[in-house]
This record gives sequence, structure tokens and C-alpha cells, in this order.
Amino acid sequence: MYIGFILGQMNYQGDLNPNSFTFSHSKATTGITIRQSLNRWISFKGDFAIGHIDAADSYNRDYLKSRNLSFRTTIKEVSIGLEASLLDLSTNHFTPYVFGEVALYHFNPWANDVSGNKIFLHPLSTEGQGLSQFPEQKPYKLTQIALGFGFGARYAINDNMNIGVELLQRKTFTDYLDDVSSIYVDKNVLLQAKGAKAVEMAYRGDEVPGGLPYPNHGEQRGTPSEMDWYYFFGVNFEIKFSAFAQLFKGMKAENSSALHFTRCPKNVQQ
Repeated sequence: MYIGFILGQMNYQGDLNPNSFTFSHSKATTGITIRQSLNRWISFKGDFAIGHIDAADSYNRDYLKSRNLSFRTTIKEVSIGLEASLLDLSTNHFTPYVFGEVALYHFNPWANDVSGNKIFLHPLSTEGQGLSQFPEQKPYKLTQIALGFGFGARYAINDNMNIGVELLQRKTFTDYLDDVSSIYVDKNVLLQAKGAKAVEMAYRGDEVPGGLPYPNHGEQRGTPSEMDWYYFFGVNFEIKFSAFAQLFKGMKAENSSALHFTRCPKNVQQ
């Protein structure tokens, strides 16, 4: 069994960023993996990772800049899956691999308001989610399932350590990673149900020079037919669990020895 440490970059694709993976809008991600070889070709893997994604209409396509929406969120996920090596690492010291996973992840989108305050968007029902006046607008869950697949390459440094790079894609079943999906709802209804802050965060075009007033009920806010994705690209350093345990044991013993001392005998007066 191997234990691994991941360091890389994460970004997302959705209503506020129609592009796939780009380094220019990626954020740091870190995680821990375990991998158990079932045979020379197939391995079971499990991961825990924390990453960050964000986007803003100020970087979006020209015709969407006037909407002026933005979001940020932390992604926390655990996943399990299978990995297939294309070469025998024990004889080649290098192999490409492909993998598929199922992930459970948590997100909670937020944005800074005009005063710079951090505002979580889910409780505001910015598209009328969960309000009785808009039964077709269903609330979204902050913890969900995603499917993952990707590919990578691994190099065996020695019998105990590997290093590799991989690209992972997560297909979600929500269009609300960014809190943007379908339509604007009636401003007055939203104001009465959720307050002025909900109206402010639902449409922010009036904050930019020449911005238009709040749109009419039913005008397009997002594209509900396209679910959101998030992506990860990173470096994975692996070490055999037995070697890691031995290394940890040696470090512990070394620290213990450093703390141990022999008391000097007291001087005996003549």
C-alpha cells in the first residue's frame, strides 16, 4: 500500500467560466491519497482533498460582463475508485495510467458585496430556490456526489517511492457550484422573502458604469441545461506505507534520543 501527498491547482467550468482547465484562474489544492495494488495493472485508490475555485464575470465573455456576478468556494471531497496502469511499473520504472472515481464533495459559494463583506449565497435563494412563489426553482444541496475520471503518469524513484502528475475531471450533477443556473425572479418577491441583500447579490449589473437595472422576472441568468465541472492538475508523491511507518518510527526515536540526557553527578565536598 502507498500513501501519497498531492499538491496542485483546481478550477471550474460553469456559467461564470465557460472554459475548461486554465492555469490563469486556478487555485491551490492539496490532499492525501492511498493506493493499494490489486495486481500489476489494477489498483484501488482513495483520496481526500481540499481545493478552491472562483470566477467572475469581469473575466467572462464580453456579453456577460454586464451581469457582474462572481463567486468563490472551497471544495472538500473524499473519493474512491480504480486505477489502471498501462505498463508494468516494477519493470519499466514508468507508466501512464487512467482512473475512474466516485466522489462525495462539499461546497458553499460566497461573494463579496459592494462593501467587501463576505456573503454566503445559498441562504439568499438568489434564483428563488425553495420559495413557495417559485415552485419550479428547487433548492440545491451543498454536499453532493460527483463522478471523476482522468489520466496521469508515474515514475518509480526507487522500490519505495514514486512521483507523478495527473489531470482529474469531476462531473457534478448540479449547476449551482457558482450559485448561477437559470432565471432572475421577481425582485419584489425576492426582497420580501429574503431581504435587500438577496436582491443585491442576485444581480450586480447596476454596480458597473452604465449598468442596467434589475432584470424582469424570467429573464435568463444562467444555462440550466449544462451542469458544472471542476478540474484538478497536480503532482503526487507516493511512499510505501511500510517505508513511511519506518521513517516516522526513526524520526520519533531520534527525537526521543535528543530529549534524553544523563544527569551529571554532584560535586563531593572534601
